[in-house]
Amino acid sequence: MRLKKIILSLLSALFVGTTLGLPSAAQAQAPSEMPPLPIDTAVRIGKLPNGLTYFIRHNEEPKGRAEFYIAQKVGSMQEEDSQQGLAHFLEHIAFNGTKNFPGKGIINFLESIGASFGGNINAYTSFDKTVYTLMKIPVPRKSIIDSCILVLHDWSSFISLEDKEIDAERGVIEEEWRRSNSGDMRNMEKLLDFAFPGNKYGKRLPIGKMEIVRSFPYQVLRDYYKKWYRPDLQAVIIVGDVDVNYTEAQIKKIFADIPAPVNAAERVYIPVEDNDKPIVGIAADKEATQNSINISYKSDITPPNIRATLMGPLEDYIKSVVTSMIAQRFSDIVKKPNAPFVNASVDFGNYVVAKTKDAANFDATFKEGQWEPALKALVAEIVRLKKYGFTPGEYSRAKKDYLVSMKNFYNERDKRTSDAWANVYVDYFEDGGYLLDIPTHYQLIQGIAEQFPLEQINAMVQQLDLEKNVLVALTSVEKPSVKLPSIDELTQKYLDYTKQQVEAPKDEVSNEKLIDKLPMKGKIVKTEKNGQYGSTIWTLSNGAKVYIKKTDYKEDEILFKGRRDGGYYNFTKPSATELKVLNSLPTIGGLGKFDESALEKALSGRIASVSATVSNISDDVAGSTTKEDLETMLQLLYLNFTAVRTDKEAFQAWQERTISQIEASKANPLSFLGDSVTRYIFPNNPERYPLSVEEVKSVNYDRVLQLFRSRFANARGFEFYFVGNVDEAALRPLVEQYIASLPAQKVYTDKAHTNRVPVERLGTNKKEYSAPMETPMGIVIDGLSAPTTYSQQEGLTSAVLESILDQLYTKTIREDAGGAYSVGVLADVSRFPSPRTNVTVQFQTDPAKAVAMNELVFKGLEGIVKNGPSAEYFDKAVKNLKKAHGESLRKNSYWLGQLARFYGQGFDFVTNYDKLLDAVTPQSVQALAKKLYESKDRTEILFRSTEAKK
Repeated sequence: MRLKKIILSLLSALFVGTTLGLPSAAQAQAPSEMPPLPIDTAVRIGKLPNGLTYFIRHNEEPKGRAEFYIAQKVGSMQEEDSQQGLAHFLEHIAFNGTKNFPGKGIINFLESIGASFGGNINAYTSFDKTVYTLMKIPVPRKSIIDSCILVLHDWSSFISLEDKEIDAERGVIEEEWRRSNSGDMRNMEKLLDFAFPGNKYGKRLPIGKMEIVRSFPYQVLRDYYKKWYRPDLQAVIIVGDVDVNYTEAQIKKIFADIPAPVNAAERVYIPVEDNDKPIVGIAADKEATQNSINISYKSDITPPNIRATLMGPLEDYIKSVVTSMIAQRFSDIVKKPNAPFVNASVDFGNYVVAKTKDAANFDATFKEGQWEPALKALVAEIVRLKKYGFTPGEYSRAKKDYLVSMKNFYNERDKRTSDAWANVYVDYFEDGGYLLDIPTHYQLIQGIAEQFPLEQINAMVQQLDLEKNVLVALTSVEKPSVKLPSIDELTQKYLDYTKQQVEAPKDEVSNEKLIDKLPMKGKIVKTEKNGQYGSTIWTLSNGAKVYIKKTDYKEDEILFKGRRDGGYYNFTKPSATELKVLNSLPTIGGLGKFDESALEKALSGRIASVSATVSNISDDVAGSTTKEDLETMLQLLYLNFTAVRTDKEAFQAWQERTISQIEASKANPLSFLGDSVTRYIFPNNPERYPLSVEEVKSVNYDRVLQLFRSRFANARGFEFYFVGNVDEAALRPLVEQYIASLPAQKVYTDKAHTNRVPVERLGTNKKEYSAPMETPMGIVIDGLSAPTTYSQQEGLTSAVLESILDQLYTKTIREDAGGAYSVGVLADVSRFPSPRTNVTVQFQTDPAKAVAMNELVFKGLEGIVKNGPSAEYFDKAVKNLKKAHGESLRKNSYWLGQLARFYGQGFDFVTNYDKLLDAVTPQSVQALAKKLYESKDRTEILFRSTEAKK
């Protein structure tokens, strides 16, 4: 209680007079004696004599794994004009050779112990930081910990930066740029330019300039590395199943040879200037798919030393509840017909991308060309906030939601994953703030929520200045039919709309129950213990079955799914359009007596969700909840079976939103490709084709709901699976109340009309497509297929082949040829309509290289056929699969799927996993590659763009 009293006294002493929900140092007068909050003692923080900071925490989720990060206070903002792209380039080249790991030594070492490049070995670069991440690394031996620390040591100061590796990486980065350089990205670049007039933030997209990336002198990169990669700007972060004392000693030992910098360049954080009048800009592109209005209200950041006090959690609380309340208002608007915007959101964070300025960022996407009603409506909501603030009902719901999320956070405090902790320490190193232990944080938040009044939040939002420190940005597609305003017109419209009259929000408070009259209970008529994987089995009076597996992987997580053979192949004469929207429309009307918005409000303060879907061959439900909200989840389950609600207004709003999204996507020159390829591969399967505007307009809402309800009107034959921290005694009466009571006739249709199941195009096929594009683009899609038997052994052999091909194409197509940023490989065994092994390879490339890169795909496969897989690749593939499976065994979602696979389909893919994986040999992989390579069922698809018209 002492902590709560301290919190209350500090709150009573605070005067917070700030802009929208953000208590900053300049605007909040905190008591001068306000102390910094205590730092969590579970993390060891230190600093070496050379300036390197380190964070170490022992954590056993997942057990036997550890995270090894090195964070740099360096990003694209440290580049000179002639160096644009070097920060990102350096992040790439760090994997191509260091002092102690020459060549691909880092990747080779980590893959040899089961890690995967991309999945466990990665990095990222932003405007103000660069972070290298070794994730979920197996640490059975101290020598592996030593080696991973040595990798971080080399990244810190000993990257080789060899000429040949630099040249090889130029092409990889250009392919990364090619992949991202869409119309929307070009609009983003224009937005940065006018949002930061005369400021470096407007000219430093981390990907850089390709003319620089293609030709910068080697020494320029080496000079940049030497200048900015240094221990006083770096932090080593190690979290996982490690001995903290040993790890600390090794950090001190291994990093001892890096000296403190002498005459180091000053690390400057570029300030963002205030503006007395609105900054207004328009960005349009012929290939843009996002039509949006963004309005940002800048504010000063809260200094780290202030965020380290009670002000930090208070600020986070205010931001969260205000965001929640505004988001609910926007959600209510877009769910009504004739909505002025398609979607809207609010974010309290950085001003666009700047670390040195915060903002309240309001964003609305709108129907093509309809910028004016969107702007008016968005500003209306901002004016409503400023004039009236929030209602007690809104605040009550937002506070409930925040407190229940914090309670869940507290309940799972001992199950928090190592990567979550590692990212907390990255943020703390980069931005400062507070590092409370979870129990103290939870108690503090309870005190804040109890005492911080709505009146204070409303006083904050009423101080919002609608003219000073404002950015108004319009992004749009550019085409003759879309009329965009001038800058002056857009400016005047914004200012005019800030003076519009708005009504006060209505205070809607609902304490109604989800179900007024409970259904008549059914019974559990049979109980079986010691089922597969230690499960308990209940047979219900309505014929349904329930399977329960209790776990301790999460303290407060319960997952469930329900499945029955059936699906939409049982429908007699469905249209393709009906099948395309079959799982979209039932959710829009709400459940029982609640429309969708009312249901969201009724569920405030509870963590429970349920979805129901109909696939081609099965009827499915799924959900998640906590121990406390288990009954709520089962009530939602019951309503999904019995009370899917019709809402014609919601249907009209759905039509309008969906048509707008389809129309907007057409600006992407690749929008036709997915449709064309699907139609080519599945020539007689129209329900797979993308939804068209004409189809949206023609949907028969009542008919779709009739079809959907028909699959859930009878629960007989359903099997329900519960996995997590399940108390069977607590679950039993709820299952009898909400599952055993579901309607169930003795006769139901569960045998799909398999003669209607279309088979994808077989045989040998080649198809080429083209379209004009601003950025030259090539796309390669290769598919190979062969008959097989459906078994775990076949699946594991395919998984090993997938990993081998992934490694092979990373080397040949990405690294050697510089032909792609990444190559997607998928190998699997499909069961229905007949068992087949399938391999798909897909990537983006320079259109001039597409044919040559496609040849590398088949050359690589041919090499495996002739010579077998590389022993190195094979060994890495098997180790990575074992590593990943070991991690899966500690996840509720894994066991949920495996229970359903065993009882629903009769397959045990768990018990003999390691034995069957060990039975996979290079020879069996070679045989599979041969079968695929020699199969006549091969499809090659090439897309090569043409030059866009100017």
